Amino acid sequence: MRRLYGSSPLHLIGNVLCLALAGYAIVQILGISSAGNVFVWLIGAILLHDVVLWPLYAGADTVGQRLLGGAVNYVRIPLGLSLVLALAFFATVSNEGGSTYARASGVQFEGYVLRWLLVSAALFVVSAVVYLLRRLKR
Repeated sequence: MRRLYGSSPLHLIGNVLCLALAGYAIVQILGISSAGNVFVWLIGAILLHDVVLWPLYAGADTVGQRLLGGAVNYVRIPLGLSLVLALAFFATVSNEGGSTYARASGVQFEGYVLRWLLVSAALFVVSAVVYLLRRLKR
């Protein structure tokens, strides 16, 4: 099986189960009246990611590896976490939806950009400290 498939049978079973779960999710989405909008967003996101963003990631990673060598992970990881945080909290970081947030929570939000910047800076500082400690250990 490994020679034919290239991996263990457990890997094949896991992939088949994930495919079945994705198929079930698509069937559930089709039941939504605005399924057309969901598919337009899905196709747009796939195209944006695969055609525009992936080459940018790959290019930036290649440049980072050439400039930083083995230290690239000490930049890659905090940068990735910072971008995920920015994406997850985009509405609050960009000060969009303040009135909706205030109605739902009773609290005005402000200062999220500063907090995101501070968390991002802390991620880079921790990464730099880990890099320096590992570098000094050699």
